[in-house]
Amino acid sequence: MGLGSVRPTVLVTGAAGFIGSHLVDRLLAEGYEVVGLDNLMTGDLGNLESAGRSPHFHLEIGDVREKLEVYAEVIFNLACPASPVHYQRDPYATLTTNTLGAMRLVDHARQHQTRIIHASTSEVYGDPLEHPQVETYWGNVNPIGERACYDEGKRVAETFLMDARRVHKADVRIVRIFNTYGPRMAFNDGRVVSNFIMQTLDGGPITVYGDGKQTRSFCFMNDLVEGIFQASLASDLDGPVNIGNPRESTLLELAEVVMREAKNNVSIVHKALPSDDPKRRCPNIDRARKLLAFEPKVTLEDGIRQTIANFRERLELRKSLPVRRRPS
Repeated sequence: MGLGSVRPTVLVTGAAGFIGSHLVDRLLAEGYEVVGLDNLMTGDLGNLESAGRSPHFHLEIGDVREKLEVYAEVIFNLACPASPVHYQRDPYATLTTNTLGAMRLVDHARQHQTRIIHASTSEVYGDPLEHPQVETYWGNVNPIGERACYDEGKRVAETFLMDARRVHKADVRIVRIFNTYGPRMAFNDGRVVSNFIMQTLDGGPITVYGDGKQTRSFCFMNDLVEGIFQASLASDLDGPVNIGNPRESTLLELAEVVMREAKNNVSIVHKALPSDDPKRRCPNIDRARKLLAFEPKVTLEDGIRQTIANFRERLELRKSLPVRRRPS
């Protein structure tokens, strides 16, 4: 985009996270002045190593639940733990990050006429009774289950933002993110891709919950970031938009791809399916295609290959770091 001599300022909350850090890199490459906000609940400063070398990136340690003191023309809100292992560790923090964070964003947008691109989730659909999921589907969510702090928190955040749009004419855009994977995923985040890769590289076995025939759609990080970025440029979005890959794969198929790309065949063990775990998850992306010209380009095989290479590189680096010993 033509920026002229003045760089527009954008704020990325959750900037040190898996998705947030990749978005920061993209925005810097597009010529923006980028402020990153993160409370490091689950974020990793190592994810911002590349961004930190840019004079146009500014990191602030802070919490989206507090009043925002940063001026920005556009806010990308990615502040929230996003994997069950992390968001169930402190459900109150997860719920309030979603709900109070949305309230703070609305207050800020009303005061400063800021555009907000909010990262919601496919979890708002719960264990869906409709397949594939379209944005008009209301979902099948357990409001008191172990996952509710995240699922319902994201649903309430959407309510805040859509009411702000209707009542206060706030410029808000909601993207519902489906399963995303790629470099910089945390080793211990509990996501199926990182679990399968780590277990395969360790020599197995791979743990599959249930019979492994439940499906997910896996979107590579570069494709996801493109969709989020295009949502910020659209003239207007009058409701949520699914961002993900419509190719549906079973977990057993994913395990086969991981083993093949890692060149390591390992055994598979099955364990009981967690409560409220969705049996099928796949986006209908017709709205994203129409409004954002969005189309995933990276195949599962290519994306897994790149992700495995990144995991191996980081694991080797971790081995080379000196061991910190406790004082005797």
